[in-house]
Amino acid sequence: MAGRRRRKALTRSQIMARVRRSGTEPELLLRRKLWSMGHRYRLRMKLPGSPDLVFVSARLAVFVDGCFWHGCPVHHTLPAANRGFWLRKVTRNQERDRRVDEELAALGWRVLRIWEHEVREAGALQAAASRVAESLPVRSSAAP
Repeated sequence: MAGRRRRKALTRSQIMARVRRSGTEPELLLRRKLWSMGHRYRLRMKLPGSPDLVFVSARLAVFVDGCFWHGCPVHHTLPAANRGFWLRKVTRNQERDRRVDEELAALGWRVLRIWEHEVREAGALQAAASRVAESLPVRSSAAP
């Protein structure tokens, strides 16, 4: 194996630093689907919790929550190593999610949370996009 260099193993900190906060694959899939359906949204609005998608006229904030990080009731399992840390971490995330939902509601916003698996699983993307579309007001067609 002359000439091949071995890649240095990444530390846990380096691995965790690569975890994306926004622009994740499930988020991008949902965004593309909604755009293709003709729904327009905003990104990076200054609202509590930093919603992934914001529909300003409908006052709807959409979050695409990762199954691992937010404790999905269907898919979440705690890692075997350092279980106490991860249990506290996910519990704090869930508490923050509830607090953000309440803050947004107090500001007059509706919140829709979509699990990562609702976007990734076969055939589920359309259902997730439909849930968002059903939460938006019906657009009237332009008068002639």
